[in-house]
Amino acid sequence: MSMKRARAGHKYIFVIGGVMSAVGKGIATASLGKLLTARGLAVNLVKIDPYLNVDAGTMNPIEHGEVFVLDSGLETDQDMGNYERFLGRDLGADDYMTSGMVYQSVIARERNLEYDGKCVETIPHVRDEVIARLERAAKKSGSDVSVVEIGGTVGDFQNELFIDAARVMHLMNPKDVLFVMVSYLPVPGTVGEMKTKPTQNAVRLLNSYGVQPDILLARSTMPLDKKRKEKLAISCSVAPEHIISAPDVASIYDVPLNFERDKLSDTLLGLLGKHPRQSPDLSEWKEFAEHAHNGQGKVKIGIVGKYFDTGDFVLSDAYISVIEAIKFSAYAAGVKPEIAWINAKDIQSSAQPVESLAQYDGIIVPGGFGETGIEGKIMAARFARENKLPYFGLCYGLQLLVIEYARHVVDLKDANTTEINPKTPHPVIDILPDQREKLARKDYGGSMRLGAYPCTLSKGTLAHEAYGKEDISERHRHRYEINPVYVEQLEKAGLVFSGRWQDGNLKEIAELPKSVHPFYLGTQFHPELRARPLSPHPLFNAFIEAARERSRAR
Repeated sequence: MSMKRARAGHKYIFVIGGVMSAVGKGIATASLGKLLTARGLAVNLVKIDPYLNVDAGTMNPIEHGEVFVLDSGLETDQDMGNYERFLGRDLGADDYMTSGMVYQSVIARERNLEYDGKCVETIPHVRDEVIARLERAAKKSGSDVSVVEIGGTVGDFQNELFIDAARVMHLMNPKDVLFVMVSYLPVPGTVGEMKTKPTQNAVRLLNSYGVQPDILLARSTMPLDKKRKEKLAISCSVAPEHIISAPDVASIYDVPLNFERDKLSDTLLGLLGKHPRQSPDLSEWKEFAEHAHNGQGKVKIGIVGKYFDTGDFVLSDAYISVIEAIKFSAYAAGVKPEIAWINAKDIQSSAQPVESLAQYDGIIVPGGFGETGIEGKIMAARFARENKLPYFGLCYGLQLLVIEYARHVVDLKDANTTEINPKTPHPVIDILPDQREKLARKDYGGSMRLGAYPCTLSKGTLAHEAYGKEDISERHRHRYEINPVYVEQLEKAGLVFSGRWQDGNLKEIAELPKSVHPFYLGTQFHPELRARPLSPHPLFNAFIEAARERSRAR
């Protein structure tokens, strides 16, 4: 049995979860990347998803959260969005892997006789493929340090392979590999004190895999006190100064600043043997984080969607990039956003009157698939158009804008998308020919129009005014498009197609002129995927400005 020797010199930090999921491993990973970048290091962030799905595109957003699309077109976990937002730059396809990707590669190599007739096994072959992918990501990014989040929680059968790969990399080059455990310390209401035992057990379980954490990030509802820090240090064999308090905060963008109060970047650099810039440059980030708390005035934004129901709870993760894009533009405008979830099914069934939308300063209809709640979204689009309520349609939100306009302005009574009604007499939204072929052969995974595409804007339009330039690039995730056959009719009725791709054949943006409506615009692409804390998206800026004007007028 062989062990792949990882390349010496490059540094790796593995982030592993303890006790329970959803305690902030992704934000912790993003924050580590932010701190190391602020110290002058080149950093790439990697997410490992233990699922056998080859990518995140086939995962239910209610169960797994948003699908985040990279420039390359790879459909990834929502944590990749947090990584890009914290780093302020694009990440590559090599910065994401799933168990499905890894096994698919190994099986393909076996089929091509690349293992020289050996019996192909999980150990070492699959494990070595994980190591090779991590090294490739590091090399392609040109980084000094890779911060790698291993999805799930220690003890999950699904992620043992990845923890073992990290163990082997540490065994081969112990000075180049660090382990950070993000673990939860509960404060049971009936007990009234913070309990360390679950984290002690999580560390022991990690030890049983041959891994000892170098740093503990102690997640809880409140700060970690000295007594419990000492208790964790003794029981977990972690130096007290390497145990970092990570209490709940009002904004995720406070997390790297909180970490730095405990001098976490100094600890990381010391353990890695790195000595770059003396003090972290977080001035811009601090200014942004302050805006998150000090807005003057507010804007009420309603998100009309359908991916909300998960038992008795509301899941906002399905639209996390939309939510963050709203926040960035609102903070830049000096206002605080109040975001409300409006279930399109309730509007469709009249459980919530469409007229109730008048209470908002703007509404957004985000992306989605299928017919659930579609008529409710169309009702919302019509109400916004007729009542001068700022409306921003994203992907499906654009398509429904066009359907509504075709039905009620152009008078194409049964206009629809062929996704919902293949026999509609007026398919104003239709599937592209190449997509039709893919669906016919059941080629569903990773086969949509995905990733970054160029778009040309028409001068004198709202979109051109917002961007301030003619040529842009935005990320897509869809199969259906505005049917070119109906463009002339829609334009004659007053709808403006202000963005186009492929010699004007495919329309990317539809809007109403400002003289008709303060902000009524939809995009076939997903602008929220390009919004960053320090560089809010121009279309979201324009939407929030229109919403702020409505708020002031009211």
